[in-house]
Amino acid sequence: MYIIDSFEEEWAVIETKKGPFRLPRALLPVNAREGDVLRITIEKDTDETQKRKNTMEKRMNDLFE
Repeated sequence: MYIIDSFEEEWAVIETKKGPFRLPRALLPVNAREGDVLRITIEKDTDETQKRKNTMEKRMNDLFE
């Protein structure tokens, strides 16, 4: 369970069973308030990962050719 404990400027302090951590406030829903319980999901962005890989490969090829 992730609970918004407080806000510190641009950060939200999130309480968990293992202790607190800070999260950029911009990542939270606009209407998030202290005491709210959060559901956090992380997904891999396959398209952006491939674009980044292609860009890095091009840079490496340009550098070493």
